[in-house]
Amino acid sequence: MTTDFLPIQGTDYIEFYVGNSKQASLFYQHCMGFEVIAYGGPETGIRDRVSYVLQQDKIRFVLTTSLQPESEISNHVKKHGDGVKVLALRVDDATKSFMATTLRGAEVASEPKTIQDEFGEVMTASIKTYGETWHTFVERKNYRGPFMPGFKPVKSSLQISPIGLKYVDHCVGNAELGQMDRWVNFYENVMGFKLLITFDDKDISTEYSALMSKVVSNGNGYIKFPINEPAKGKKKSQIEEYLDFYHSAGVQHIAIATDDIIFTVDELRKRGMEFLKVPDIYYHDVLGRVGVINENLEELRKLNILIDRDEEGYLLQIFTKPVQDRPTLFFEIIERNGAKSFGKGNFKALFEAIELEQGLRGNL
Repeated sequence: MTTDFLPIQGTDYIEFYVGNSKQASLFYQHCMGFEVIAYGGPETGIRDRVSYVLQQDKIRFVLTTSLQPESEISNHVKKHGDGVKVLALRVDDATKSFMATTLRGAEVASEPKTIQDEFGEVMTASIKTYGETWHTFVERKNYRGPFMPGFKPVKSSLQISPIGLKYVDHCVGNAELGQMDRWVNFYENVMGFKLLITFDDKDISTEYSALMSKVVSNGNGYIKFPINEPAKGKKKSQIEEYLDFYHSAGVQHIAIATDDIIFTVDELRKRGMEFLKVPDIYYHDVLGRVGVINENLEELRKLNILIDRDEEGYLLQIFTKPVQDRPTLFFEIIERNGAKSFGKGNFKALFEAIELEQGLRGNL
């Protein structure tokens, strides 16, 4: 049995570079039920940026905006729009994780460093992955503050009602044509991940467009990264549209788990979140395909929630429309009832729903 040279405890945080973190934080508080728990900016000694840290159960988002017109953050937002910069991974030893991955070929993004305040110390180190995305290793076993040094604890001024979001289930990356296997090899060889499943253009296609996808997972299964690339089709695929507007590879969507998807999606809709819509005909024979489920089908149909089954059980899932003006990043809400897969039976219906939106934007 091989030992896991990169043991990961889970997703520590996901950092977004955005044009206006104050306003973006209101979206995540109001629409998605996140609570602001920490703030970093000029008032806390950070002179060049402002960051709001939001949390719901085990999910932590960091929204960061530059205070300078010419900076790495400003250039990132100018090129990509609002998007994910850091997928941070919680580890026991950040330096050891950094050394293990860079020795195997990872490109350095930020050398190991220790930051301290009255709550203790946090060690971080970062490597580069697809596009301009980083993985930051975070070691916080000697820290008891709200987030990390440079941040002060704050509370949301809004009255926050959580909507049942529990943890990050998986994060999907879009790569350029011909680059998927390069990044799958990166996760296998550099980070010790295993190839979990492969979808080809026969699995994920419509009459007009297609994509290919491979899913990699770390040793304990806490971290799962599907990597997509476009496949040849009659028209432009959703991956190509993403790449056209993000201007590089990047994080396409974040899947968040819930134990009660009907409650979660109902709340999201009431608060203004927009979702992709599949045709009503999808529900006419869905139980014939997936078998018995615990939920009321009519409730799922009304909310446009999709159903799929594998050997382990079934899952319920739904996808938001892009959450910024560019057709790039979106969210998936997923409830797993035993199923460990990714909704292969729903791919065609989802692709057709995405193509409908692409057509409205003139990008198909």
